[in-house]
Amino acid sequence: MALEDRTAQPSPVLVEHRGSLTLLTLNRPDKLNSFNEAQHRALKAAVDAAAASDTCRAIILTAAGRGFCAGQDLSDRVRPEGGTAPDLGETLEKFYNPLIRAIRAMPKPVIAAVNGVAAGAGANLALACDLVLAGRSARFVQAFSKIGLIPDSGGTWMLPRLVGEARAKALTMLAIPVPAEEAERIGMIYRAVNDDTLMSEAIALGEALAKAPTRGLAETKQLLQQAFTHSFDQQLDGERDAQRRLGRSADYAEGVRAFMEKREAAFRGQ
Repeated sequence: MALEDRTAQPSPVLVEHRGSLTLLTLNRPDKLNSFNEAQHRALKAAVDAAAASDTCRAIILTAAGRGFCAGQDLSDRVRPEGGTAPDLGETLEKFYNPLIRAIRAMPKPVIAAVNGVAAGAGANLALACDLVLAGRSARFVQAFSKIGLIPDSGGTWMLPRLVGEARAKALTMLAIPVPAEEAERIGMIYRAVNDDTLMSEAIALGEALAKAPTRGLAETKQLLQQAFTHSFDQQLDGERDAQRRLGRSADYAEGVRAFMEKREAAFRGQ
């Protein structure tokens, strides 16, 4: 009989498939799910797998324990007196930036279900998702200024677009924690919900999106993300091109038939 391996470490990211919905759970609860290299690699691999999957049509990103993500695990960054300074730009280039880019480019909707604190890169990981639900006890903290850094993982790009330049400067320079209900009020997130219903509401939303016309959602996502950098004419051209592609899709044909037949459409994401 094989002996149980008691030295095996739990996976830093749990992956669960519920039909067309994929749940990704950060799983370092004793470290408030702060990022080390293993968690980076596991989450990026899971995101890439979801993007490539023919069956996955929506993703939920959440976390185990009492916090969503405290950003970088600073125990990996302690420099002994006189030691060599870490290259934080390399860390961004190798881990954080590819992950944020993958989420923003994901051709399927990504929901963040934020439980507890989302700090530093953890906050910006959540904000990179398409829809953010947060438990009422959750809070978002741009904690970078507390250790002499700038908001990374897309924070300097996303925050002013979500809440305006003036408020973004205050939140980042002063590292002001934003409770979930305030985050909803100022447009930082989609909704604040009761802690005990966070996952059930996230799953219901994810299941609804997983039944929606996936290609249409993907085109909508990309056009909205481009809207702040495109000119009006560029955006009109993008809408034209997307509508041309979608007009040839099976889901559009099904949507029209369902409308004419006064029934619910059965989209297949094609």
